[in-house]
Amino acid sequence: MPVSRRTLLSVGGLVVAGGAVGIWRATGGSRVELPSAALPANAASPPLAGDDPRMAERSIGRADAPVTVTEWFSLTCPHCAAFHRESLPKIRTELVDTGKVRLVFRDFPLDQVALTAAMVAHSLPPERYEPFVAALLATQDRWAFARGVNSTEELAKMAALAGMSREAFNAAIADQGLRMAILMAQDEASKVYHVDSTPTFIFNGPKAKDRREAGARSFEDFAKLVADAAG
Repeated sequence: MPVSRRTLLSVGGLVVAGGAVGIWRATGGSRVELPSAALPANAASPPLAGDDPRMAERSIGRADAPVTVTEWFSLTCPHCAAFHRESLPKIRTELVDTGKVRLVFRDFPLDQVALTAAMVAHSLPPERYEPFVAALLATQDRWAFARGVNSTEELAKMAALAGMSREAFNAAIADQGLRMAILMAQDEASKVYHVDSTPTFIFNGPKAKDRREAGARSFEDFAKLVADAAG
């Protein structure tokens, strides 16, 4: 089953939605609408996701692959971690590396910890994004879920291994423009593609457009969905 049980907390969980602000809830990814006053009256207008180069597409595979699959994931989602651990290696070798699929990664943070981690990932050079995400998903039990762990400090250690200085790390997690860009992209995904849990996949190919499938997928199931989209 897909994960949709965590809550974006406090200011980090605010999502601009028209004239109101939404908070992602634990049940079903639903939102509670709050008045616009929840944001400071003098707050600068947050940039659109496309205005920030750090929000540019992160993907693997050939640009001209016949099928594009977009994965919305949360870095604190155990089912996302299971998909990346159990299915993605074979998907990469048999579908991505062979030119059949382009896989696009989209952040859909389900809690404040995942949001902070996504901000760090997007602040790394583009070529380091996917390896860093893979490392975080593979070690959730150490940096996100361990009893008494300081997730921010653990993230800083992981970022250092990826070549990010502590000064750059501190700047990344304090960047309100980047925070809002990620949350706005998340809100757009919920409105356009009805994403409300992770992982969620959208399949696009010659025979299928915007086919939405939620939940971690085995390689066999994923490959069949790709074949259906390719026709």
